[in-house]
Amino acid sequence: MLKLEDTYLHKGKRRALVAELRAKGIKSERVLEAINNLPRHFFFDSALISHAYEDKAFPIGEGQTISQPYTVAFQTELLDIKSGEKVLEIGTGSGYQGTILHLLGAEVFTIEYQKKLFENTQRFLKRLGVELHLFYGDGTGGLPQHAPYDKIIVTAGAPVVPEALIQQLKIGGILVIPVGDRKRQAMVKITKKSAKDIIREEFDGFAFVPLLGKEGWK
Repeated sequence: MLKLEDTYLHKGKRRALVAELRAKGIKSERVLEAINNLPRHFFFDSALISHAYEDKAFPIGEGQTISQPYTVAFQTELLDIKSGEKVLEIGTGSGYQGTILHLLGAEVFTIEYQKKLFENTQRFLKRLGVELHLFYGDGTGGLPQHAPYDKIIVTAGAPVVPEALIQQLKIGGILVIPVGDRKRQAMVKITKKSAKDIIREEFDGFAFVPLLGKEGWK
């Protein structure tokens, strides 16, 4: 079993990563502080651990990846998390993004489509002492039993914005989701001003693994 050790070297690499993210345009000091405080190397297979503080995505098994730190920071900054908010995450993956949200004070509900990845991450987060509400299943339909949510984040590329996610968003809530084809997506930020008034903003230039499920890629 991999030992969870956070050395001075790791901490120094995190500080350098935070400086890199700030230089790339991430402005939220709360987001940068969360990234600085969370050892990303804990979420890596031992064979890749030396790459943990590079600003790149890496495989975590089952055809999935741990997102590039810049992408994690960008999505999290768009969400503008307030302490105590209820957040739905579609695509638990390694648990890194969900843990960042947790460190920002959110109550996180997260759902993973890949059974083996769900089980591995569930065991790991318990060992790490991070309490998220984890679910296994098709996240494209959201988690209606716990709706509505203050914020929703999708961590895989979708062909369209699933209507169920907009429905499960509170009035005044924010949904952040990458939308496009299987290779490239625009980051879409949806702000739900009222039941019928939806503001949509787009930010180009992202690449995620495909969102699988009924409202995703088949």
